[in-house]
Amino acid sequence: MTSLYRRFRPGRFSELRGQDHVVRALQGAVKGDRISHAYLFSGPRGTGKTTTARLLAKALNCENPAEGDACGVCASCVAIAKGSSLDVIELDAASNNGVDDIREIIAGAWHNTPGRWKIYIFDEVHQLSKAASAALLKTLEEPPGHVIFVLATTDPHKVLPTIRSRTQHLEFRLFTGETLSSLLHEVEHAAKLNVDDATIEAAVRMGRGSARDALSALDQLLATGSLDETQPSFDPLLAALVANDAVEALRALGHLSHEGWDPEQLSESFVAEVRQIFLLLVAPDVADAVDADRARLLAWGQQLGLARSVRVIETMGKAIRDMKSASEKLVTLEVALVRLVRPELDVTYEALEERLTKLERASRVSPPSAPPVSAPPSRPIGASTTPSTPSTQPAAPNPPASPSPSAPRSRSDASEPLPAEPDATPASEGPLTLEDVRERFVHRVIPRTSRAAQLLLRSARVEAVAGTRVTIAVGSEETRQNTEMIAQGLRSALEHEFKVALQLAWIVDPSLALSTSAPVTARPSPRAPSVDDDFVVDEDNAGVVVDSAAEHLLTEMFPGTEEIS
Repeated sequence: MTSLYRRFRPGRFSELRGQDHVVRALQGAVKGDRISHAYLFSGPRGTGKTTTARLLAKALNCENPAEGDACGVCASCVAIAKGSSLDVIELDAASNNGVDDIREIIAGAWHNTPGRWKIYIFDEVHQLSKAASAALLKTLEEPPGHVIFVLATTDPHKVLPTIRSRTQHLEFRLFTGETLSSLLHEVEHAAKLNVDDATIEAAVRMGRGSARDALSALDQLLATGSLDETQPSFDPLLAALVANDAVEALRALGHLSHEGWDPEQLSESFVAEVRQIFLLLVAPDVADAVDADRARLLAWGQQLGLARSVRVIETMGKAIRDMKSASEKLVTLEVALVRLVRPELDVTYEALEERLTKLERASRVSPPSAPPVSAPPSRPIGASTTPSTPSTQPAAPNPPASPSPSAPRSRSDASEPLPAEPDATPASEGPLTLEDVRERFVHRVIPRTSRAAQLLLRSARVEAVAGTRVTIAVGSEETRQNTEMIAQGLRSALEHEFKVALQLAWIVDPSLALSTSAPVTARPSPRAPSVDDDFVVDEDNAGVVVDSAAEHLLTEMFPGTEEIS
């Protein structure tokens, strides 16, 4: 049985759709007898380049042309449609790309044929060798009067510029989704097929702008009778991404791999599906998904989020490029998926931003209610809390309530000395005590750190002090891994407070995950914060305003640098 794309190939200019600019140019040239001796048709595959060349040959040799179009019923039109006409010679330049092949064709171009015009159609002309292109060029410069050359290619930039300059170049475009859908519905009625709208739309998506590919996809869907057998199901993989579950992600990938799907094919299909999610979140009118498929993808998009969808597309796109030179394509895909569900394994700026955004969202969730904790008694800065060991340092006046961090500080205010003054934080005398370090860690050290550090240390607690080694407990292993990014800034704040070089050690205490530690002195923004427009002001570099906690962290780790985009 003949395939659909061959059975329903256009037979006249009036039947060609989606390339109106090409039809107007050629039909007007035939009607006005202004035919060029050589044409160059370029465009993606399946957009009608070879078909249009045959339509041009029909119109030129038709016995009864009308308005620059062929009648489609005369002997010449029927012979060209069957491929038996002596007036049309088609050559596949991919397999006949030698200079001898071109010379043989050129020699035959001078012979007369039954029709008025002799048309040579070269498909994939960019694959001709240099010698063959040079031989063709000579004929294009001085062609026989009754010969017309039509050169078709998917890559016009590989065609010699001297050849392109001697042709009339017409560019073909991909078909829109509406055009392909209309075409497939017409084929459905003409062929009397029993196809539902979901199958038609699936064939349109699989065609990706190519009429031939869309008709071939419809043939495939009709043969299998099921959409599930022609494309993989990515719902388990999307669920693993939403849950940040690396085990489930690899298990879903392994299941698809065992079904026989190629890793590169899987990656391209997955990117195409996530692209639909991205379009549904940003510009729903542009998305091709319809009906139940549209609702399903939109639901995944609401769970995945726009930023995460963009990162999935970028990461998978890089994985597809890496697969071209990878010996084990599946390993490349597995690593890409693990990086998507475990951002701490990814060193890109987008991954860092995603991790900090997650922490910011978690910090905005109201903590469980707990009985109010009375404020600790006021005491001189640097004094020990142990009653039996009085401090020899003269007592300083009790500081008043801490003003708003956004309010300017006045040097004339004697009740609140600036931290930069030598007497504000005297050096600790004697060994550090656990109680002293704990209190000053919460009320004086943490507020000096960056916003990212404050978010990580929200429920942290000083667990032990041994000499100059300070052990800090956090609530989860993920938080402990993230502390590597803030360790340098925290150590600087501790050494500024205690005037001694300290070493940090980190441990995990799960009981801290739900605990409510003392509030961290935060720097309020002039309006309610959001994920997209948070800002941080660096107290150590007054006047430096950055767009996000991630940028503040980068500025802290690499002082003096600036991003070049």
